[in-house]
Amino acid sequence: MRPARVAAVETLSPRFRLVDLEGEALRHIAWTPGQKVQISMGSGLSARTYTPMSWDADSGRMRLLTFAHGEGPGSRWASDLREGDTCQFFGPRRSLDLSGPTLASLESPVVLFGDETSFGLAAAMGADPIHVFEVSDVSESRPVLEEIGLGQATLIERSADDAHLAAAEAQVLRFAASGGVHFVLTGKASSIQRVNRALRAAGVVASRVKTKAYWAPGKVGLD
Repeated sequence: MRPARVAAVETLSPRFRLVDLEGEALRHIAWTPGQKVQISMGSGLSARTYTPMSWDADSGRMRLLTFAHGEGPGSRWASDLREGDTCQFFGPRRSLDLSGPTLASLESPVVLFGDETSFGLAAAMGADPIHVFEVSDVSESRPVLEEIGLGQATLIERSADDAHLAAAEAQVLRFAASGGVHFVLTGKASSIQRVNRALRAAGVVASRVKTKAYWAPGKVGLD
C-alpha cells in the first residue's frame, strides 16, 4: 500500500462523486486505461477496487469516479471523503487489457457495454467508443455522464426481473454485423454473460470481445 491525499471531491449526484488523489507515490507511474487500483477502507484488509479515469504521472494526480450503491465499506468511504483526507492504495494493476486493436486501430470501432461501475473505464477510454449502459436511475446517470464528457451514451433503466436486458442486447447487436467492431463488456457478471451469449449467437468471434466482471450480487472481490 502507498499513501495518497484527497486533493478534491466534487459531488455530481447523490451517489456519484469525482475524487482527485495526489501524492509523491502517484508520480512516475506507468498507467494505461483499464488498469485498476485498490484502496484500503481503513479497517483490516478491507479494500475496494476502482478504475481510474485519468492519471497524471508528472504531477502525481489520479482521478476516480466513485459510485455509492448499497451500504458497504466502499459506499461509506466514498460518501464520507473530504478534501485533505488521506488513504492508502495499491496499484495500478492489470484488470482489463485494452491494448491491441481494441484501442490502437482507428478503423476498429469499439462498443462498451456496462453499468454505473463502468463509467470510470468509459471516461478513461475517451469519447470514441459507443457506450451502452444499464443503470438504476437514468435521471441520475445522464447528467453525470454529461459532466464527464459521455453525454451521447445510450442508457437503459434496470427492471427488477432483468427484462431490460433484451433492450441492451438489441442495442449492442446493432453493431455485431460489422466485421471490424470490437466489444468490451463490463459491470455486472450476469449481464455480461447474457450479452456475450447474444454476441456469440450472432456470430461474433471471441477475439472481438473483451469481458471484465466488476461485481455480482452477494459477492466481494471480483476485481
